[in-house]
Amino acid sequence: MKTRWKLCIILLIASLFGSIAVLPYTLTLQGSLLQNLPVPLYVLLIGQILQNIVIFVFAILIGLFLAEKVGLGIPILEGWLEGREVKDYLKSILGISVGLGILVGALIVGLDYLFAMAGSTLNVASQINPPVWQGFLASFYGGINEEILLRLFLMTLLVWIFFKIKKTSNDKPTKVGIWLAILLAAILFGVGHLPTAAAVTALTPAVIARVIILNAVGGIIFGWLYWRKGLESAMISHFSADIVLHVIIPLVFLGTII
Repeated sequence: MKTRWKLCIILLIASLFGSIAVLPYTLTLQGSLLQNLPVPLYVLLIGQILQNIVIFVFAILIGLFLAEKVGLGIPILEGWLEGREVKDYLKSILGISVGLGILVGALIVGLDYLFAMAGSTLNVASQINPPVWQGFLASFYGGINEEILLRLFLMTLLVWIFFKIKKTSNDKPTKVGIWLAILLAAILFGVGHLPTAAAVTALTPAVIARVIILNAVGGIIFGWLYWRKGLESAMISHFSADIVLHVIIPLVFLGTII
């Protein structure tokens, strides 16, 4: 129980860091929308941060509680808090986590190119390219905050629901249930990006497919890593993918992928 509360505090602090780190990036992207605010910008930002704290406290507590019941977890942090040796395990997951993250970034770039060739693009009238340093900071939000929400909370919740419906003979989640949770969490992440896409272009079937598929690609791989290696592995992989998309690609091609 003490370990769970310590994990909650560590993850909450990490999520607060991610929420603050992404602000320069989002402020650059939304600059034109912030010109006629009904309240001062700092009031809006404080409100958003407080809202994030409430959301992440809920997500972390539920996620940790359910993860314990279905055999998912945060092995490195848990081991460290319990005084166990975790350095070797960290070394063992580092290569596959970073490697798959780079692969996710490459897949998204390649699929985005194919969609563009097929005529499915987001027709943004004025392309806004945040500085690379802002993209670097925003990558922490993806690696920390999105993994807490989508893997620790959402995927874990879905695994638990499927576990309640059907379990193995030794009282564990079935592989089918886990894969369904991985896929649903990934698809819902893509669906969650549709309002942003709708703000800049018409939502045609091709655009909808593009947004969902591009965002779901990473979710499937990160979900597998969470299942097989732990949440830290998914976080490292997601961060690595975002570095490719928000730092390396802008540096190489002087543009960003939306």
